[in-house]
Amino acid sequence: MIKVNSLLFASALMLSPLLHAAEHDSKADAVNKAQQETKLYIISPKDGEKVPQTFTVKFGLSGMGIAPAGVERENTGHHHLLIDVDKMPDLSKPLPATKNIIHFGGGQTQTQVTLPPGKHTLQLVLGNYMHVPHENPIVSKKITVEVE
Repeated sequence: MIKVNSLLFASALMLSPLLHAAEHDSKADAVNKAQQETKLYIISPKDGEKVPQTFTVKFGLSGMGIAPAGVERENTGHHHLLIDVDKMPDLSKPLPATKNIIHFGGGQTQTQVTLPPGKHTLQLVLGNYMHVPHENPIVSKKITVEVE
């Protein structure tokens, strides 16, 4: 009986790291998957709207929640605003922070934007705790605004 218990104990010790890794992978998978019914959208301005050079962009999200970057929580993400981006970045990697891809890792849901006169496009992408879009990326419709 002692040998069986020792064997079981030794087996449990050897399997423990594997079980922990599997649990972490399962949690990571859940964090990286977005709900199918999730909708990401720009509340304002509206598509085709004329706006002043400095204007407010309000972000909308339904079906998931907002969490700051670095906070690993299931069914959450944070916003990234793409301005005048013609070609979508690689959505399997962390979104780069550029003058055209703005991160809102603090969980912000709106921002002030200043753009030169002319037509500009705006689009949102939801990123996980590490700025990586979810496995089934949540991307808003691209809108166009005309800056006066």
